[in-house]
Amino acid sequence: MSGRTVALKVLDMRILAKQKQRMARAYKGKSPPTESEVLMTMRDPNVVQTFDHGISTKNEEFIVMEFIEGVSLNFLVETKSSQVAGKRIDYLIQAAKGLAYVHEQKYIHRDVCPRNLMVTPENVVKLIDFGLAVPNAPEFRRPGNRAGTANYMAPELIKREPTDERVDIFSFGVMTYECLTGKFPWDAPDSMQMMVMHMNAPPKDPRDLNPELDEELAKLMLHSIAQNPKRRIGSMKELVERLQSLQRQNY
Repeated sequence: MSGRTVALKVLDMRILAKQKQRMARAYKGKSPPTESEVLMTMRDPNVVQTFDHGISTKNEEFIVMEFIEGVSLNFLVETKSSQVAGKRIDYLIQAAKGLAYVHEQKYIHRDVCPRNLMVTPENVVKLIDFGLAVPNAPEFRRPGNRAGTANYMAPELIKREPTDERVDIFSFGVMTYECLTGKFPWDAPDSMQMMVMHMNAPPKDPRDLNPELDEELAKLMLHSIAQNPKRRIGSMKELVERLQSLQRQNY
């Protein structure tokens, strides 16, 4: 026994079975790895660490992970917590590093949003919840599986077109916009209309909402949420580098 405190995630087998069926339909009978199988391959300071997984005596799938004593980035942003004062760019860089690592491991997270980022009291950011993650491989880039959090969903995912890691870049861009302006790039009364606008309407200039925002950072945010994935920033690694460069210059 290690004596360490851990977090135990027990998965609802009924929900898991329905998700597997949906995945099998979307990917022509090819099932992606389970969340536990994906997480067991991850070893990065900005990704939640997983120690073990298995099936309980009640036939429930469980995952043993590090216990993160902290709160979600979503909570910090919504409550305007003093913890985020002056740290937003650092938090976003850490989140970008974690996501870049996931992409380097040939996976697509598919549910990047502030709710799925935890911030510790030591200001370490960790990416969590890999329940929708799939390998970045041809059989899982096919169109069809429209899953994720609506307000952060990339246009190609909404339109059920072929996808790749650029859906994560779009979601990260929306999250960055939200963290730095307090608003979404598209103003809509509900998630359904928001998804329609993701496909058809240009995003608002973030400097209209936050005039103090650095011009190059605003351009980077808009580059990340380009509606055409071919016009989006090329990779999360590039996004990390550009955020770090802007941090050195301005923050």
